[in-house]
Amino acid sequence: MRRVPFGADEKTTLYAALDRHRDVVLWKLDGLTDEQLRRPVTPSGTTLLGLVKHLAFVEDGWFCATFGRPVLTPPFDPADPDADWRVEPHETTAALLDSYAGVRVRADAVITELEVEDTGTAWTGETVTLRWVLVHMVEELARHAGHADVLRELIDGRTGDHP
Repeated sequence: MRRVPFGADEKTTLYAALDRHRDVVLWKLDGLTDEQLRRPVTPSGTTLLGLVKHLAFVEDGWFCATFGRPVLTPPFDPADPDADWRVEPHETTAALLDSYAGVRVRADAVITELEVEDTGTAWTGETVTLRWVLVHMVEELARHAGHADVLRELIDGRTGDHP
C-alpha cells in the first residue's frame, strides 16, 4: 500500500493521497465475483462496480474535461443523474475496470504535465486550479473508499484500508 510521503512537495503529496485512495477502492473489489460486484447492498442500490464506474466518470471530468483534454465517459445527463452509478447489463466488469484504468492514465498525464497553479474550466463554468481539483478528488476518492469499505463488509465481512 502506498504511503503519503511525510516531507514531499504539495503536488507529490496530493497525488500520492489520490493514488492511495484509488488503490484502496480497487482493492475492495479483489476476490469478489461478478455477481458480488454488481450486488446492491444498500437501499440506494449502490454497488462496488457502480462506484468504480462513477469514479471513472468524475476523474475523467475533473482532470480531463476541466483542462481541455478529450473525455471518454459520457457527459453528465441531468435527466438521469444516477447513470454514472448504474451498471447496465451489457457493461462487463472487465470493460469498466479497463475504462477506469484508462481514465487514471489520462488523469495522471494531466497531473504530470500541469503545475498546481495552472487553471482550467470546471463543468460549472468556474475557473479552478489543478491544486483545487487535486484536493477535491482526494476528498472524492476518500469518501468513496469509505463507501467501498462498507459495501465490501456488507458483501462478505472483509474490512480494512489496505491488504
